[in-house]
Amino acid sequence: MDNHGRGYGPRPEGGAGAPLDDGPPDPLPYEGVWRFTAPAVDASVPQARHAVRDLLLRQGVPASDDLVHGLLLIVSELVTNAVRHAALLSPVLAVEVAVGAEWVRVSVEDNHPYRPTALEADHGQTGGRGLLLVTEIAREAGGVCDAEHTASGGKVIWVALPLKPAR
Repeated sequence: MDNHGRGYGPRPEGGAGAPLDDGPPDPLPYEGVWRFTAPAVDASVPQARHAVRDLLLRQGVPASDDLVHGLLLIVSELVTNAVRHAALLSPVLAVEVAVGAEWVRVSVEDNHPYRPTALEADHGQTGGRGLLLVTEIAREAGGVCDAEHTASGGKVIWVALPLKPAR
């Protein structure tokens, strides 16, 4: 996997003795945006999950075990969907993790134009419910899930969850 980390740095200060501007406060140490790419192959599913887990730990993101577990399941499902359904038109996928003061967002982007929809539970079917599971995890955590088209004609599926449990 190719890992391109981008974090926020400190705000530039004025000249000697100049007051600081009244801009937004400095980001917390764990805030930032990180993006990596991976081939659209089965081996990328556990690699993406481990990369996200390691990133959250390394950055010291204050996420509960339940939140991390849910995020990793979401990453697994979204990368699996990209591998299974988009690999022919998108041999490379991108995973992005964005962490704010009170939320974490994971997204998976591919170059396939098809925008998936969550299927209803069909107990006779053995697969095809990954997006339904993703939306349910997001809902239970007080988060949101959506899909958007990209400027290049592909799509990005994203989930944003609060760092603090929903009340």
